[in-house]
Amino acid sequence: METPAEPRARRLFGGSARALGDLAANPFRADRDRIVGSPFFARLGGVTQVISPVGSGLLVHNRLTHSLKVAQVGRSVAERLTADERTRDLLDKLGGCDPDVVEAAALAHDLGHPPFGHLGERVLDRLARQRLGLTDGFEGNAQSYRIVTSTEIRGAATTGLDLTAAVRAAMLKYPWTRLDHPDPHPRTMDPPPRGATPPPDDPESGSSKFGAYRTELDDLRQAREPFAGRIPDWQQTVEASVMDTADDIAYAIHDVEDFYRVGVLQQGSVSAELMAWQRESGQLRAITDAALATAARRPGAAIERLRRQLHRKDAWIADDDAFAAAVEHVREELVDGLLAMPFDGSIEAEQYVARFSARWSTRFVEAITVTDQPSVRSGYVLLGCAQWHEVQVLKFVHHRFVLARPDLALHQRGQARLLGTLVEALWEWLLDPEEESRLPRRLHDLVELAEAELHPRTPDRIGRARGRAIVDFVAQLTDGQAVAMLDALSGRSGALWTDAFVL
Repeated sequence: METPAEPRARRLFGGSARALGDLAANPFRADRDRIVGSPFFARLGGVTQVISPVGSGLLVHNRLTHSLKVAQVGRSVAERLTADERTRDLLDKLGGCDPDVVEAAALAHDLGHPPFGHLGERVLDRLARQRLGLTDGFEGNAQSYRIVTSTEIRGAATTGLDLTAAVRAAMLKYPWTRLDHPDPHPRTMDPPPRGATPPPDDPESGSSKFGAYRTELDDLRQAREPFAGRIPDWQQTVEASVMDTADDIAYAIHDVEDFYRVGVLQQGSVSAELMAWQRESGQLRAITDAALATAARRPGAAIERLRRQLHRKDAWIADDDAFAAAVEHVREELVDGLLAMPFDGSIEAEQYVARFSARWSTRFVEAITVTDQPSVRSGYVLLGCAQWHEVQVLKFVHHRFVLARPDLALHQRGQARLLGTLVEALWEWLLDPEEESRLPRRLHDLVELAEAELHPRTPDRIGRARGRAIVDFVAQLTDGQAVAMLDALSGRSGALWTDAFVL
């Protein structure tokens, strides 16, 4: 018969090798310390959030500072929820919400992001599937899970970081594989969970977002086993839901802050878009989708497309009154507030940015609620309706006035070409029989690891192992290391030694 301590032990350890005697300590804080002590965490300081830190001379968020802020927001949310007697019993019923678990998962959630941010993720996925023959392709969340369970070598006897089941489960924003777990797969649901739909350009490729590759499926099952019967197989744990919401909050606030600092966000252009929609929303709503698409440059048209998109994808929460109020609130705070004073690097300007971020962070954290019957498109922890719409409008400003810029597109096309050339060069190196003894040691180790993971009868086992090893190797480079390695492989570098092999 199961003792009262055993469910807690299973939740804590799952597939972890730690002794149950460690319960006297705080295993979740130990997880956090292992993550922060990992070279993969330190590497995030050289990995793009939106703009590459390499050579830009700009003080912008990178993946490391973003992860720290997600951890800060996530912990604040978890502490607030667990201190509230009205939500404590529900949280326990759903599997618990420990602030240390949320913080550790937030610190680890971006470990697998490759060089050059989301662009690098899309390029590596395409190359992995189309060039290297890997059905699972590449996905940043799945790569993070792979790092903490497989590719981070901590000693002769173990791989991964030996994290508790609770923290590993909390990392799983998308607790499914690309194609076949769980069964039925979430992408077949109507509507499917957020992230489960295939990419529009490749509907047969499986989910566009997923939490683990098939090589880590047993570990995913172990991490989720303590939550069986409490939550559906495809749904986030409460702690994963807190981390995911904190990620959204940090992204919405801090990316806007970055591009205000560097002068990319201009009051005039943002004001013209928001105020045109406010003046002409009635007319814009009457336009057909086709006519709206042809009026792409008309002020107000882009945010009207956002309104329609929210209704199509998130009818469970989309509300026109809340959307209009969100546009007005963002206009007041951002257009009439932050952007009204150009950033000049002064102490006053820094304080103004800090107050802006603090106001929004507090507003969002205090609007977090818990539900026992979430929408398929949501989690157990979610923002209030008004604040959810405000996050969507803030993210719209970032996408419309930063990501859609032609100068950024030019820069990113160069980065995409760089990654493609680097993958091809490493593939040729691996195929050269005379160079086997001179391969980078880490690449050699990753080939052996990938080969051991595959069933002996796997078709083209060696080729697939080499392909996965190349993807693992490139994904763990910083932006600067990727550039330096390609320069060396192309014969353009005058330096004999490079840090591209060092983690």
